[in-house]
This record gives sequence, structure tokens and C-alpha cells, in this order.
Amino acid sequence: MFDRKLLTKLSRCAWKVLNLYLTQAVPTDDAKAGAAVAVQSFGDFQNFHPHLHILCTDGCFYNDDAFMVCPPPDTVELEKLFRYEVFKMLKSEGKINDVVIENMMNWRHSGFNVYCGKAIWPHNEEGLENLARYIIRTSFSQERMTYVAAQDSSDRAAKVIYKSKDGKTTKTFDALDWLAQLVTHIPNRGEQMVRYYGFYSNKSRGLRKKAGTDDEVPALIDSDISRKAFRKNWARLIQKIYHADPLLCPKCLGSNRIISFIDDSEIIKKILKHLDLWEVRQRPPPRANAPPLNIHIDYADSQIPSYEDDLYCDPDYPIELYAS
Repeated sequence: MFDRKLLTKLSRCAWKVLNLYLTQAVPTDDAKAGAAVAVQSFGDFQNFHPHLHILCTDGCFYNDDAFMVCPPPDTVELEKLFRYEVFKMLKSEGKINDVVIENMMNWRHSGFNVYCGKAIWPHNEEGLENLARYIIRTSFSQERMTYVAAQDSSDRAAKVIYKSKDGKTTKTFDALDWLAQLVTHIPNRGEQMVRYYGFYSNKSRGLRKKAGTDDEVPALIDSDISRKAFRKNWARLIQKIYHADPLLCPKCLGSNRIISFIDDSEIIKKILKHLDLWEVRQRPPPRANAPPLNIHIDYADSQIPSYEDDLYCDPDYPIELYAS
């Protein structure tokens, strides 16, 4: 059985990454982003599919009366950072270890996905209502469900026919299996499925209500930081997430600066060879006088050939080269 407490920790991972990203746009210490995170545990057919629906500010509040908009997020980078935070959380909970993490990091598809929709403005009441209904939707829709009574079923067992969200496919469940699957998505007692962070947290709202500023509408200000300069701040963000500074020299501990980006493999190879860092050792190519392929193995003594036998090693190439 899945530990539902991990879903709450999943929302905290998402908020940590979003908050670090959004606060880059506002060069003040009192900048505060906000998010409402709805935790979901189900897929289209009630299958287990943990994910988050997030209403997030596209900038930060600051100075109590202003809101600065930040550039749109890079979802690819957010996905990488979110995956890192989730793996770190699961490891601290004892659910996975370094071997599992390394294996999953080598997957062709990461298993994670971050999608950022278009901004919805306050005057778009219909859009706001539809979005609010979507992010807190239940695990099933009664309009997409058809009940087949036992007397009407071919095997005399009650059925539930459920239609997909796009209406193109259906899936049939035994009624009891449908109920059992539905129960797994019911939250535990006291479990909060919608959580508020930052500017929208209960503490922040309470302080604004006490100060009488909860109903004030802040002035919108465009960020004066360019898209290029904003992306440079990713180095600081990576440092906070991975606990390593990519612009810190490992030898003298001085500050580095990015001169240019090199993606030509031949130039990279020349630079690494000049620095004596090109240590790629490949198996030597076959020689013209290589040993014959019709090798006789004496099964009477041992089935494992000796590596010191001239039949198996070219004398011009030591065995260390083959083993490397």
C-alpha cells in the first residue's frame, strides 16, 4: 500500500523548486511567491498516478503593494530539479537507495513531466472557474460511468463501464473491483489535499488580514531583468538545489565566469588532451596476424581458457589493454 504521506512531501518538493525559480526575478529579500497545490493520486481510469495541479503566481509580491512579473519558466529545467528533489526525498524516507536512483537517472524517459499552461487573468471568470474545478476534480466522473446490473450482465456479475476523458476508449470493471480501486484514492482522516504556500499560506494571509491589507490589489510591474540575465541566475539556483556551486573553482576556490559554450566534440577533445584529461581507453583494433578462430579447448582439465596462452592474447597488446 502506498504511503499517502509521501504525496504531501511531493507537494513540498514542487514548491521548493518553484519558489527558488520565481524569486530570481525580484532582487529584494522580501519577495514572496505563492502557490496552491492540489495533490492527485489517480489517472484517467483510477489507476495510481501521483501528480500535482498547481496554481502559481507568475512572479513575486514585494513591498506589500507591488507584484513583479518574471519571465516564463523553462519546464525542462524545472523537471530536472523537481526530479532531483523527489529522489532526495524518497531516499531520506528509505523508499529508494542510490542504486535505484542511478538506474532511474539512466532511463530514456525520466518518468517526470512539467507542463506550464497559459496565464489566466482575473477578468476571465469562466477560465478561472474551469481551472479551479479541474485542479480539485475527483477520481471519477459520474457522467462517464455506466452501471450494468448483475441480471443484465452475461456472467451475472455487476459491472462498471467507464469512458476515458477524451471519450475514445472505455474500460470494464467488476463493480466490487471498481469500488476497491476507488477506496485507495480516498484521503486519510485529516489529510489536506490542497496545500497553500508562500504568499497564499495561512500564516501570510493571517498577517495581512491583521494588518488590514488582505484586500489590496498590488500594482503590476514588469521585471527589469532580461531573459538572458535571468537564465544566468540558474547557476545560483543549481547551487541551492544540488548544494554545489558550478562557478566555483575546485582548486583555488575562486570564482569562475562563463566565457563561451563549446559543443564541438573535436574541439572538446583537443582541449581535454592538452590538459591531459582525455583518458578514454578503447579496446585495440584487431591485427592482421591475429590468432585463428578455431581454438581447441581441453575440457578434461578446465573449461576456462588461460589468459596467458598465446592463442588468446596478441603479444603486441598486453592483457591490460583488453581488460580496460
